[in-house]
Amino acid sequence: MEYITVQESGQGQRIDKYLSLCYPQWSRSYLQKLLKDMHICVMGKPVKANYKVQPGEEIAICIPPLQDVEILPEDIPLDILYEDEYLLIVNKPKGMVVHPAAGHTSGTLVNAVMHHCQGHLSGINGELRPGIVHRIDRDTTGALVVCKDDATHRSLAKQLKEHSITRKYRAIVLGRLTEDGTVEGPIGRHPVDRKKMAINTRNGKSAVTHYHVLETYGNYTYIECQLETGRTHQIRVHMSSIGHPLLGDAVYCRAKWPYKLEGQVLHAMVLGFIHPATEAYLQVEAPLPQYFSELIENLRKNL
Repeated sequence: MEYITVQESGQGQRIDKYLSLCYPQWSRSYLQKLLKDMHICVMGKPVKANYKVQPGEEIAICIPPLQDVEILPEDIPLDILYEDEYLLIVNKPKGMVVHPAAGHTSGTLVNAVMHHCQGHLSGINGELRPGIVHRIDRDTTGALVVCKDDATHRSLAKQLKEHSITRKYRAIVLGRLTEDGTVEGPIGRHPVDRKKMAINTRNGKSAVTHYHVLETYGNYTYIECQLETGRTHQIRVHMSSIGHPLLGDAVYCRAKWPYKLEGQVLHAMVLGFIHPATEAYLQVEAPLPQYFSELIENLRKNL
Protein backbone atom coordinates (compact mmCIF):
# COMPACT_ATOMS: atom_id res chain seq x y z
CA MET A 1 0.00 0.00 0.00
CA GLU A 2 1.25 3.48 -0.90
CA TYR A 3 0.13 6.66 0.87
CA ILE A 4 0.60 10.21 -0.36
CA THR A 5 -0.66 13.60 0.82
CA VAL A 6 -1.68 16.09 -1.88
CA GLN A 7 0.61 19.14 -1.95
CA GLU A 8 -0.36 22.74 -2.72
CA SER A 9 0.96 22.32 -6.26
CA GLY A 10 -1.73 19.70 -6.91
CA GLN A 11 -4.66 22.07 -6.32
CA GLY A 12 -7.50 21.14 -8.69
CA GLN A 13 -5.55 18.62 -10.79
CA ARG A 14 -7.13 15.40 -12.02
CA ILE A 15 -6.04 12.60 -9.74
CA ASP A 16 -4.65 10.47 -12.59
CA LYS A 17 -2.48 13.37 -13.80
CA TYR A 18 -1.34 14.28 -10.29
CA LEU A 19 -0.32 10.72 -9.47
CA SER A 20 1.48 10.29 -12.79
CA LEU A 21 3.67 13.26 -11.82
CA CYS A 22 4.30 11.91 -8.32
CA TYR A 23 4.98 8.37 -9.57
CA PRO A 24 6.76 8.78 -12.93
CA GLN A 25 7.52 5.05 -13.08
CA TRP A 26 3.78 4.35 -13.54
CA SER A 27 2.02 5.25 -16.76
CA ARG A 28 -1.17 7.28 -16.68
CA SER A 29 -3.10 4.39 -18.25
CA TYR A 30 -1.91 2.08 -15.46
CA LEU A 31 -3.10 4.57 -12.83
CA GLN A 32 -6.44 4.91 -14.63
CA LYS A 33 -6.84 1.13 -14.46
CA LEU A 34 -6.12 1.18 -10.72
CA LEU A 35 -8.74 3.90 -10.32
CA LYS A 36 -11.27 1.97 -12.39
CA ASP A 37 -10.65 -1.15 -10.29
CA MET A 38 -11.13 0.95 -7.11
CA HIS A 39 -7.57 0.38 -5.92
CA ILE A 40 -7.11 4.11 -5.25
CA CYS A 41 -9.00 5.95 -2.51
CA VAL A 42 -9.09 9.57 -1.39
CA MET A 43 -9.78 10.01 2.31
CA GLY A 44 -10.92 6.40 2.42
CA LYS A 45 -13.29 6.52 -0.56
CA PRO A 46 -12.66 5.25 -4.13
CA VAL A 47 -12.73 7.95 -6.81
CA LYS A 48 -12.76 8.17 -10.60
CA ALA A 49 -9.90 9.31 -12.82
CA ASN A 50 -11.43 12.79 -13.30
CA TYR A 51 -11.58 13.50 -9.56
CA LYS A 52 -9.94 16.87 -8.75
CA VAL A 53 -7.56 16.60 -5.80
CA GLN A 54 -7.21 19.20 -3.06
CA PRO A 55 -4.19 20.02 -0.84
CA GLY A 56 -4.07 18.00 2.37
CA GLU A 57 -6.10 15.05 1.06
CA GLU A 58 -4.60 11.64 1.71
CA ILE A 59 -4.50 9.23 -1.21
CA ALA A 60 -4.15 5.50 -0.58
CA ILE A 61 -2.98 3.30 -3.45
CA CYS A 62 -3.40 -0.46 -3.20
CA ILE A 63 -0.93 -2.01 -5.66
CA PRO A 64 -2.04 -5.47 -6.82
CA PRO A 65 0.59 -8.22 -6.56
CA LEU A 66 2.85 -8.18 -9.59
CA GLN A 67 2.41 -11.07 -11.94
CA ASP A 68 5.43 -12.65 -13.55
CA VAL A 69 6.00 -10.71 -16.74
CA GLU A 70 8.19 -11.93 -19.54
CA ILE A 71 10.34 -9.07 -20.79
CA LEU A 72 10.54 -9.43 -24.55
CA PRO A 73 12.96 -7.93 -27.07
CA GLU A 74 11.35 -5.23 -29.21
CA ASP A 75 12.57 -3.78 -32.46
CA ILE A 76 12.70 -0.17 -31.27
CA PRO A 77 15.14 2.19 -33.04
CA LEU A 78 18.12 3.23 -30.93
CA ASP A 79 20.26 6.34 -31.30
CA ILE A 80 23.66 4.73 -30.63
CA LEU A 81 26.50 7.10 -29.76
CA TYR A 82 29.14 4.39 -29.30
CA GLU A 83 29.30 0.59 -29.40
CA ASP A 84 31.86 -2.20 -29.15
CA GLU A 85 31.80 -5.83 -27.98
CA TYR A 86 31.69 -4.80 -24.32
CA LEU A 87 29.18 -1.96 -24.10
CA LEU A 88 27.08 0.55 -25.94
CA ILE A 89 26.12 4.14 -25.16
CA VAL A 90 22.70 5.28 -26.32
CA ASN A 91 21.06 8.68 -26.59
CA LYS A 92 17.78 8.08 -24.73
CA PRO A 93 14.79 10.04 -26.07
CA LYS A 94 12.26 11.92 -23.96
CA GLY A 95 9.37 9.79 -22.72
CA MET A 96 11.21 6.46 -22.79
CA VAL A 97 11.39 4.54 -19.52
CA VAL A 98 14.77 2.87 -18.93
CA HIS A 99 13.61 -0.47 -17.54
CA PRO A 100 10.27 -2.30 -17.10
CA ALA A 101 8.18 -1.60 -14.01
CA ALA A 102 4.51 -1.59 -13.04
CA GLY A 103 2.63 0.07 -15.88
CA HIS A 104 5.62 -0.08 -18.22
CA THR A 105 6.32 -3.62 -19.39
CA SER A 106 7.05 -2.73 -23.00
CA GLY A 107 8.51 0.09 -25.02
CA THR A 108 11.38 0.55 -22.57
CA LEU A 109 15.07 0.96 -23.28
CA VAL A 110 15.62 -2.57 -21.96
CA ASN A 111 13.17 -3.98 -24.52
CA ALA A 112 15.09 -2.15 -27.24
CA VAL A 113 18.61 -3.18 -26.19
CA MET A 114 17.53 -6.80 -25.70
CA HIS A 115 16.60 -6.86 -29.38
CA HIS A 116 19.70 -4.98 -30.48
CA CYS A 117 22.17 -7.05 -28.43
CA GLN A 118 20.45 -10.39 -29.05
CA GLY A 119 20.53 -11.30 -25.36
CA HIS A 120 24.20 -10.41 -24.80
CA LEU A 121 23.72 -8.21 -21.75
CA SER A 122 25.01 -8.23 -18.18
CA GLY A 123 22.75 -9.94 -15.66
CA ILE A 124 23.93 -8.40 -12.40
CA ASN A 125 20.85 -6.20 -11.99
CA GLY A 126 18.39 -9.03 -12.59
CA GLU A 127 15.94 -10.02 -15.30
CA LEU A 128 14.13 -6.67 -15.40
CA ARG A 129 17.29 -4.58 -15.79
CA PRO A 130 19.73 -6.51 -18.02
CA GLY A 131 22.73 -4.37 -18.95
CA ILE A 132 21.58 -1.39 -16.90
CA VAL A 133 24.21 0.19 -14.63
CA HIS A 134 22.59 3.59 -14.11
CA ARG A 135 19.38 5.25 -15.21
CA ILE A 136 17.96 8.63 -16.10
CA ASP A 137 14.38 9.78 -15.65
CA ARG A 138 11.71 9.09 -18.25
CA ASP A 139 11.54 12.74 -19.34
CA THR A 140 15.29 13.31 -19.21
CA THR A 141 17.14 12.76 -22.48
CA GLY A 142 20.72 11.88 -23.23
CA ALA A 143 23.66 9.53 -22.83
CA LEU A 144 23.28 6.24 -20.96
CA VAL A 145 25.67 3.27 -20.96
CA VAL A 146 24.53 -0.36 -21.32
CA CYS A 147 26.83 -3.28 -20.45
CA LYS A 148 27.06 -6.48 -22.49
CA ASP A 149 28.79 -8.62 -19.86
CA ASP A 150 29.15 -8.83 -16.09
CA ALA A 151 32.84 -7.87 -15.96
CA THR A 152 32.12 -4.60 -17.78
CA HIS A 153 29.14 -3.99 -15.51
CA ARG A 154 31.18 -4.50 -12.34
CA SER A 155 33.91 -2.13 -13.53
CA LEU A 156 31.48 0.68 -14.39
CA ALA A 157 29.51 0.14 -11.18
CA LYS A 158 32.76 0.59 -9.24
CA GLN A 159 33.53 3.80 -11.11
CA LEU A 160 30.04 5.08 -10.34
CA LYS A 161 30.50 4.26 -6.66
CA GLU A 162 33.85 6.07 -6.63
CA HIS A 163 32.29 9.10 -8.40
CA SER A 164 34.97 8.96 -11.10
CA ILE A 165 32.62 8.97 -14.09
CA THR A 166 32.21 12.30 -15.89
CA ARG A 167 28.55 13.28 -16.15
CA LYS A 168 27.59 16.69 -17.50
CA TYR A 169 23.98 17.75 -18.05
CA ARG A 170 22.38 20.70 -19.79
CA ALA A 171 19.30 22.31 -18.26
CA ILE A 172 17.21 25.45 -18.33
CA VAL A 173 16.13 26.79 -14.96
CA LEU A 174 13.70 29.44 -13.83
CA GLY A 175 15.23 32.67 -12.59
CA ARG A 176 18.35 34.56 -13.51
CA LEU A 177 21.67 33.09 -12.40
CA THR A 178 24.72 35.31 -12.88
CA GLU A 179 27.47 33.24 -11.29
CA ASP A 180 28.61 29.62 -11.27
CA GLY A 181 28.06 27.68 -8.08
CA THR A 182 27.89 24.41 -6.19
CA VAL A 183 24.93 22.91 -4.37
CA GLU A 184 25.65 20.49 -1.54
CA GLY A 185 22.84 18.78 0.32
CA PRO A 186 22.01 15.19 1.24
CA ILE A 187 19.16 13.76 -0.82
CA GLY A 188 16.63 11.26 0.47
CA ARG A 189 12.96 10.42 0.29
CA HIS A 190 10.48 13.24 0.79
CA PRO A 191 8.91 12.96 4.26
CA VAL A 192 5.38 12.93 2.78
CA ASP A 193 5.62 11.88 -0.89
CA ARG A 194 7.49 8.59 -0.94
CA LYS A 195 8.21 8.81 -4.67
CA LYS A 196 9.51 12.35 -4.38
CA MET A 197 13.03 13.25 -3.29
CA ALA A 198 14.12 16.14 -1.08
CA ILE A 199 17.03 17.62 0.84
CA ASN A 200 17.00 15.28 3.83
CA THR A 201 19.58 15.98 6.53
CA ARG A 202 18.47 13.03 8.66
CA ASN A 203 18.29 10.14 6.21
CA GLY A 204 19.66 11.51 2.94
CA LYS A 205 22.87 10.53 1.16
CA SER A 206 25.52 13.12 0.39
CA ALA A 207 25.08 14.84 -2.96
CA VAL A 208 27.08 17.51 -4.79
CA THR A 209 26.11 19.35 -7.98
CA HIS A 210 28.29 21.96 -9.71
CA TYR A 211 26.58 24.35 -12.13
CA HIS A 212 28.02 26.66 -14.77
CA VAL A 213 26.05 29.50 -16.36
CA LEU A 214 26.00 29.30 -20.16
CA GLU A 215 23.41 31.92 -21.15
CA THR A 216 20.64 33.99 -19.58
CA TYR A 217 17.32 34.88 -21.19
CA GLY A 218 15.39 37.29 -19.02
CA ASN A 219 13.97 35.15 -16.20
CA TYR A 220 15.50 31.91 -17.50
CA THR A 221 19.07 30.59 -17.35
CA TYR A 222 20.75 27.94 -19.49
CA ILE A 223 23.23 25.97 -17.37
CA GLU A 224 25.58 23.00 -17.43
CA CYS A 225 25.56 20.78 -14.34
CA GLN A 226 28.36 18.40 -13.44
CA LEU A 227 27.61 15.67 -10.91
CA GLU A 228 29.98 14.47 -8.23
CA THR A 229 27.33 12.05 -7.02
CA GLY A 230 24.37 10.43 -8.75
CA ARG A 231 21.33 10.53 -6.47
CA THR A 232 17.77 10.12 -7.73
CA HIS A 233 16.46 13.44 -9.13
CA GLN A 234 19.68 15.10 -7.92
CA ILE A 235 19.81 18.07 -10.31
CA ARG A 236 16.07 18.62 -10.07
CA VAL A 237 16.10 18.64 -6.26
CA HIS A 238 19.28 20.68 -5.88
CA MET A 239 18.34 23.43 -8.32
CA SER A 240 14.85 23.64 -6.83
CA SER A 241 16.37 23.92 -3.34
CA ILE A 242 18.20 27.14 -4.28
CA GLY A 243 15.12 28.69 -5.89
CA HIS A 244 15.93 27.82 -9.51
CA PRO A 245 13.84 24.76 -10.44
CA LEU A 246 14.08 23.24 -13.89
CA LEU A 247 11.76 24.59 -16.54
CA GLY A 248 8.97 22.07 -17.19
CA ASP A 249 9.46 20.19 -13.91
CA ALA A 250 5.92 19.75 -12.61
CA VAL A 251 7.12 17.75 -9.57
CA TYR A 252 9.61 20.21 -8.07
CA CYS A 253 8.36 23.51 -9.49
CA ARG A 254 5.15 25.33 -8.61
CA ALA A 255 5.63 28.15 -11.11
CA LYS A 256 3.89 28.29 -14.47
CA TRP A 257 5.75 28.67 -17.76
CA PRO A 258 4.53 29.90 -21.17
CA TYR A 259 5.95 26.92 -23.08
CA LYS A 260 4.34 23.59 -23.86
CA LEU A 261 6.73 21.05 -22.43
CA GLU A 262 6.66 17.37 -21.54
CA GLY A 263 8.58 17.18 -18.31
CA GLN A 264 11.77 18.86 -17.16
CA VAL A 265 14.22 20.45 -19.61
CA LEU A 266 17.20 18.26 -18.75
CA HIS A 267 19.68 16.49 -21.04
CA ALA A 268 22.56 14.15 -20.14
CA MET A 269 25.04 15.57 -22.62
CA VAL A 270 28.49 14.24 -21.67
CA LEU A 271 29.39 10.79 -20.35
CA GLY A 272 33.00 9.76 -19.80
CA PHE A 273 34.74 6.86 -18.04
CA ILE A 274 37.68 4.47 -18.14
CA HIS A 275 36.79 1.71 -20.61
CA PRO A 276 36.80 -1.57 -18.62
CA ALA A 277 38.55 -3.53 -21.38
CA THR A 278 40.93 -1.03 -23.03
CA GLU A 279 41.60 1.00 -19.85
CA ALA A 280 41.54 4.13 -22.03
CA TYR A 281 39.35 7.11 -21.22
CA LEU A 282 36.19 7.11 -23.33
CA GLN A 283 33.93 10.15 -23.57
CA VAL A 284 30.86 10.70 -25.72
CA GLU A 285 28.59 13.69 -26.22
CA ALA A 286 24.87 13.44 -26.93
CA PRO A 287 23.64 16.34 -29.09
CA LEU A 288 20.80 18.42 -27.72
CA PRO A 289 17.38 17.07 -28.71
CA GLN A 290 15.34 19.14 -31.14
CA TYR A 291 12.84 20.39 -28.57
CA PHE A 292 15.69 21.71 -26.39
CA SER A 293 17.44 23.51 -29.27
CA GLU A 294 14.17 25.05 -30.45
CA LEU A 295 13.38 26.22 -26.92
CA ILE A 296 16.76 27.96 -26.69
CA GLU A 297 16.10 29.71 -30.00
CA ASN A 298 12.66 30.85 -28.81
CA LEU A 299 14.11 32.18 -25.57
CA ARG A 300 16.79 34.10 -27.46
CA LYS A 301 14.17 35.63 -29.79
CA ASN A 302 12.05 36.77 -26.87
CA LEU A 303 14.84 38.72 -25.18
